[in-house]
Amino acid sequence: MSTTETRANEAVITTATTFGSAADLTGALIRAAIAHGEHEKRTGAEDPNWPHWYAAYMVAEQAGTELPV
Repeated sequence: MSTTETRANEAVITTATTFGSAADLTGALIRAAIAHGEHEKRTGAEDPNWPHWYAAYMVAEQAGTELPV
């Protein structure tokens, strides 16, 4: 079970996130990078908080919850 709360326009998802292998983690990072590139195109600005965005994306993707936009 995961819980979601909003904190300063940032979704915080509390759940266990694990990767079975380095290849699984690599795949998750690549998917997050592609999605984040689209995010930056939509906002028209570089995101200095990209590590937080990547983490939220990867946790949400694994939990099956709404992905950040």
